[in-house]
Amino acid sequence: MAEHPGPGPVADRRPAVLPAAAEASAVLGGGGGGARRPTGDPVKVLLHRHRELCERAADPLEIAAGLEACGITDRAVARYRHRDVFSLAEELYARVPRDPSVTPDGVPRPGGDRATGPEPEADFAPVTGPACAAPHAGGTAWQVVGTACGGAERGGLRRHGGQAFAALLPAAVCTAALAVPARATGPLLIAATAAGAAGLAAALVLAVRRGPLRAPGRAPLTTWAATLLLVLYAAYGDGLLDRLAGTGPDEPWPPATAPLLGLAAAVAPAALCARLFAVRARRRLAASRTLDDFTAGARPLLLAVVALQLMALTGLLAAARLVPGTRPGALAPAVALGVLLFLARLLAVYGFPYAGSIALGGAAAAEALGCLSLLAGRLPGCDAVAEPVRRVVESWGAAAVPGAACTAAALVLLGYASAVLARASAHARP
Repeated sequence: MAEHPGPGPVADRRPAVLPAAAEASAVLGGGGGGARRPTGDPVKVLLHRHRELCERAADPLEIAAGLEACGITDRAVARYRHRDVFSLAEELYARVPRDPSVTPDGVPRPGGDRATGPEPEADFAPVTGPACAAPHAGGTAWQVVGTACGGAERGGLRRHGGQAFAALLPAAVCTAALAVPARATGPLLIAATAAGAAGLAAALVLAVRRGPLRAPGRAPLTTWAATLLLVLYAAYGDGLLDRLAGTGPDEPWPPATAPLLGLAAAVAPAALCARLFAVRARRRLAASRTLDDFTAGARPLLLAVVALQLMALTGLLAAARLVPGTRPGALAPAVALGVLLFLARLLAVYGFPYAGSIALGGAAAAEALGCLSLLAGRLPGCDAVAEPVRRVVESWGAAAVPGAACTAAALVLLGYASAVLARASAHARP
């Protein structure tokens, strides 16, 4: 390497990180006069470009996921002299300089110093008495600062217990809400129905904001609005469509409460399926050596989890029809709606909320369009507008409209989810 002229010891100093342009020139073998490197270091250029990602990553898997999100795939790593993204991520993880005084999340470690680094045992503090750790020399037990083993175990049990309670709460609230109106009439019925609806909405919000169904950020407003319309249609839509098509009775129709109870009870298996998918996908990511290998295993895993939720949902909806006091509704549209809601929430958990919002909005719009077309058909000269929906209702029943709308939206969302959730970048830790 050529010496840089200059007085004193300053001339012997070299920058720890070259500028990006100089590194790119070194990789390409160019760069004007002076000494020229016969071979470049393309990994160093990549390390400079993604230094923050590499420094904050807890393991090479997160670096591989981040590289994939930036468009670097197994087919593009040949320029970095690696066979796949995982081996490239392992080199980046090994070469990045790390500050031992901070955690991967940027939190200073207790007792550490950014300039000098922590003491050899700065993450541990001596405690007296029989702490739940191996005894240190001299009879002193050592323990991680701020965490006792028994307290951590009790905290984990409380956390999982709270998540289980939140997942089971919608079913309990819905059961109580359906039991009270069965014995009430007049203003008491209206008050009980309003209180039950408000309690069920609060329970659902609590369930999706804790545990495996918790999504980062806030859900789009269209998601909540479309979900509300779809649930209301599941209770009242078939009776409304029969009446508009002229095939139902003229008196007020009661709501179908069995689908509501089945969908509320399906929140618990949905949380279990989301947890199963997260754990299995993470294990698959750890065992895979290439991105194609992970994708080949993640896509069948997603389909298996959706099939498991489908079976649980079908069983719960069928059982809800047998509960005394409930009014049965069509089974197929409720199953399709439950799968659609599960896929939309699963995508939101992994950072794709707008895809689910669009699918839910499309299904709600299709159901509303069916009712509006029948209303428009009552206008003079507009019979042709209502004819398609009227023929569907007369041939296959009113449940065919929501069944077709939710099934089509769920299939489209499943295809999208099988593409985006099979990427390693979707499973990178925040």
